[in-house]
Amino acid sequence: MSLTLIFLIIALGLILILIEIFVLPGTTIIGITGGVLIAFSIWQAYKIYGSDKGHIIVLATLVVIGATLVIAFKSNTWRRMMLTTNVEGRVNEVEVNKLHIGDEGKAISRISPSGTALINNELYEVHTQGDFIDHETMIFISKLEDNKIFVKRK
Repeated sequence: MSLTLIFLIIALGLILILIEIFVLPGTTIIGITGGVLIAFSIWQAYKIYGSDKGHIIVLATLVVIGATLVIAFKSNTWRRMMLTTNVEGRVNEVEVNKLHIGDEGKAISRISPSGTALINNELYEVHTQGDFIDHETMIFISKLEDNKIFVKRK
C-alpha cells in the first residue's frame, strides 16, 4: 500500500466523520466507518513503513483532523443550514379552577379525534374518545386528564 493510498483513506475517513457530525447526526454508522478507515490506514502505515513513518503519519493525521474540525466549526457555512425559526405554538395548560367536567361549549373545527372548541369564551384544543364531532356542534367536557380536554357531543 502506497503512502498516497494511505493518505486518501485517511481523507475519506475524515470526510465520513465530518458528514456524521454536520450532515447526518445520529446515524453513527458513517462516523464509525470513518474512524475505522482512519485507524486501518494508520495501522497499515505502521505495518508497511515502520514506527518512524507511522508516528509521523499519526501526528499528521491528528493535526489535519484538528485543523479541519476547527475550520469546520468556525466557518459560517453551517449557520445557513441551521434551523433558526422560532416555534410560536403553545400547549394547552388546563387550569383546574377554569374548566370543570360538564362545562359546555361549541366545536369551532371538526373534532376528529382532536380539534378546537370554544369553552367558557376561550379556545382550547380538545379530544374525543374515538367519535367524530362536526363543527358548530354543542359539546360538553367529559374528562380532564394530563392537560387534555376530552369532550362529547351534547
